[in-house]
Parts: sequence; structure tokens; C-alpha cells
Amino acid sequence: MAVLTDPGPWNRILATTGIKPITLYEERNFQGRSVECSSDRPDFQSQISRCNSIQVESGCFMLYERPNFQGQQFFVKRGEYPDIQSHGFSTSIKSCRMIPPHRGTFRIKIYEKEDHRGNMAEFTEDSSQVMEQFRAHEMQSCTVQEGYWILYELPNYRGRQYLLRPGEYRRYSDWGAMSGKIGSLRRATDTDRY
Repeated sequence: MAVLTDPGPWNRILATTGIKPITLYEERNFQGRSVECSSDRPDFQSQISRCNSIQVESGCFMLYERPNFQGQQFFVKRGEYPDIQSHGFSTSIKSCRMIPPHRGTFRIKIYEKEDHRGNMAEFTEDSSQVMEQFRAHEMQSCTVQEGYWILYELPNYRGRQYLLRPGEYRRYSDWGAMSGKIGSLRRATDTDRY
């Protein structure tokens, strides 16, 4: 299992300031019932039955199809999403996790084999074509040394997404994947440096 850092201090800061950086709406174009989140929310299905639009006031979040941060994941950053289906997201969003802000450098090492063995590549910037740069067919393990990263199953930031916090991931199942197929990766930040 991955060794993860505690995002608790950021959640406590936001909770004490009353900031509500994300609002999820049942209907498109920010209509209908809504739920606001300023920290991790393991289950809000009793408040809204579906999610069709989102406003992110600040920061980055990972949205999950099922309660308790389970199921398919969807990365959102500061901005407005009037129709989340047009972004390839599911309308069945049941939980969300805040990604703590990181203003330093970003660094991830990926490995061809489990337990951090085989060919290794280090990334400090986003990559829309990981396997071309890595020159391997799959990524079986990784170490996130600095920052939070989003892995995408397909090139050009498409397909299933996985949030990786700082820590060690000895096999792809540690980040919730069914295989080591990774096509692209990006830093989880709300800046427009993509």
C-alpha cells in the first residue's frame, strides 16, 4: 500500500476561514440543488442525486464516482464546468477530495517493474506522451517525491485518471489501477501552466 502524507492541515485552514472552493450542482449551467465543499467529503449523495456542473473557486479537487473516494476519478482545477459530461466526466459523483496546494517543485519517478525496479524515468513537468519518453510499454511502480500528480490511462490527458500523493507505490494496484498502462501525467495544480 502507498505511504501517503496527511492533507489535514490544509483542510483545517480552509474550514476555519469559511472558504468554499468547490460547488457541485445537480443540473447543467449551475442550476438545481447544490453542495459546497471546503474539505474532503466522503459522501454527499444524500444532498444531491447527480452532478452536472461544477464551479471551483480555488484549488484542485479529485471527484469520485462512488462514496468514500472510490470508483472512477476526475480531476478539476479552478474554473467553471457548466456541463461536466462535455469534459468526459460521469454525472454520478458521490465524493470529492481536496488536493493540497503545492508551490514548490514537482518530482515523480516511474519504473518499468514492480517494487521500483527496471528502467526508471524522472519527471518534473507534465508529459502528454509518457510512454514515448519512458520507452517502455507499462509503468509498474513509482515514487512521488514532491507535489501531487494525476496519471492518465491514455496519451494527451485522456482516459481513466488517478491521483498520486507523495509516497511510494510499489505496484499499479496501489494507485487503484487495473494495469500499468499510463499514457500521460500532469502536476495537480490550479495554475494554467499545462
